[in-house]
Amino acid sequence: MSLIGYARVSTQDQTLEAQKEALLNAGADLLFTEKVSGAKRDRPELNAMLANLQPGDIVLVTRLDRFARSTLDMLTLTEAITTKGAAFRSLAEPWADTTTPHGRMIVTVLAGVAEFERSLIRQRTGEGRKRAQAQGVRFGRPPALTPKQEAEAVRIAKDKGNKYAAEIMGVSIATIERIKSKASVY
Repeated sequence: MSLIGYARVSTQDQTLEAQKEALLNAGADLLFTEKVSGAKRDRPELNAMLANLQPGDIVLVTRLDRFARSTLDMLTLTEAITTKGAAFRSLAEPWADTTTPHGRMIVTVLAGVAEFERSLIRQRTGEGRKRAQAQGVRFGRPPALTPKQEAEAVRIAKDKGNKYAAEIMGVSIATIERIKSKASVY
C-alpha cells in the first residue's frame, strides 16, 4: 500500500510547492504533479498515476478542485481509482475519503445525484431534438451533394460505375453507394 499524492496548478506561472509540502507532510510516498488546466481531459501525470495504481493504494489530494473540475469529473475519477482497488482522500474535505464508510456513502450519494442529473439532461435534450425536428430542423452533417447533384451522381454511376461517379462528383465511393441505395428506395 502506498500513499500517492497528486498536485496540480492551472498555469506554468503558479507554484506546486504548497501542495507538495502538504502531501508529503500527510505521508505521501510518491507525488504526481503537473501544471495544466483542470478542464483538460488529457492530463498526462493524472493518467500516469491512474495507470500505476495498485490495490490498497490511496490517492491523496490537498483539495478537490486540484483533482477535478466538476462533480461528474470527480465521480469518474474516483470510480477509476476504486476499480483499481485503491481509495481516494482529500486533505481539505474530510468527507471525501473513500477509505471510510461515511466517505464511500457520500461519494455514492453524489454519484446518484450525478446520474439523475445526466438522465434529466438526456431527457430534455431528446425532447428538444423532437421539437426541433418537428419544426424542420435537420441534424447531422450537411449533405455532400444537392438533390440535383445526387440524381446526376446516380446517372453517372449507372453508366460508368461508382468509382468514376465518386471522382467526378468529388465524394467518396461510400457516398455514391449511399445515394444510390436511397434513390432505389423511392
